[in-house]
Amino acid sequence: MAAPAPLRQRRPRRFRERKDVLHDLDDGELIKRYRLDRAGIIFVTDLVRGPLTNPTGRNQVLTPEMKIIVLLRYLATGKMQLCSMDDLGPSQQTVSQVITETLMALSSNAILTQFITFPITPHETQRKIVDFQQIAGFPGVIGAIDGTHVRISAPSEFEGEYVNRKGYHSINVQVIFDAKYKITDIVAKWPGSVHDARILNESSLNRVVFGRGMVPDGCHLLGDSGYPSKKWLLTPYLRPQPGPQSNYNRAHKITRSVVERGIGQLKWWFHVLHGEIRVQPPSKVCQIIKVCAMLHNICKDRNIYIPAAEDDEEEVDDPLPLQPPQPPAAQRPREGLLYRDEFADLHFRNDN
Repeated sequence: MAAPAPLRQRRPRRFRERKDVLHDLDDGELIKRYRLDRAGIIFVTDLVRGPLTNPTGRNQVLTPEMKIIVLLRYLATGKMQLCSMDDLGPSQQTVSQVITETLMALSSNAILTQFITFPITPHETQRKIVDFQQIAGFPGVIGAIDGTHVRISAPSEFEGEYVNRKGYHSINVQVIFDAKYKITDIVAKWPGSVHDARILNESSLNRVVFGRGMVPDGCHLLGDSGYPSKKWLLTPYLRPQPGPQSNYNRAHKITRSVVERGIGQLKWWFHVLHGEIRVQPPSKVCQIIKVCAMLHNICKDRNIYIPAAEDDEEEVDDPLPLQPPQPPAAQRPREGLLYRDEFADLHFRNDN
């Protein structure tokens, strides 16, 4: 009778040693790698500590702080592999799971609305108006609006809807900045083929905030010529006449540039938005965009310096062609155009 085969001893699991970055790195290095200092990382962790706390007593479970750090490293670089190779310890599979879990927690409306809020009270709107008027003398502005495309990999469903006019797959994101480069509103859910004007028309900003008069009279957004002119949305003249119209356009261009620079800062600081986001489905990309916007505002609140886009050697955005020409004035809503004429004549008759 053959002797029984010897029992194979189970090889003990080996875990990579994890660096305690919160204690090993100074604030300057933390900001460089994770976009927040130590206090900021702990602040963000505390927002979602409950959902990110694993009740198991197993060894090597990632702490909520480490989960936030893994996500921040991904958002700062756009490369998941750097999260596992950067001495953080988790495997590639764990990194992916952690990013999904942490995005879900941070992208809840209860968290986002603490940091992304649109001004509607007289006190809030007056403060925004003063800030904007200091830029180029343009009165009554509480925000600058624009759309920006975030490149994504081809989705498995409704693929054609995500191809924008430039021929690549994207999410078309509507964003509003104030004069301090903070984001006051963001809509990240529309496929790249959808036009900016439709996104605005379908937004709660149009239907509720301005549509139901929640904002005091005399408050405006500034948008480019791709948007329709409204009493609360001022766009540039396509062919301005000398005098008030040209003065209006000049101040409009300088003031509205806030949103262009703000988008540049957002994409530069959170580099995941700079290139193609290779996660599926597109709804997860939308979570990434909204969390980046929230973290951008947290950085502003904590006075963390975000370089201007032009300070970077790389091109920050891949701009799309100009919006399609607007239809002739006779085919466009006259109310907004007449209001713009009155506004320009009232405030820009003399060159400020």
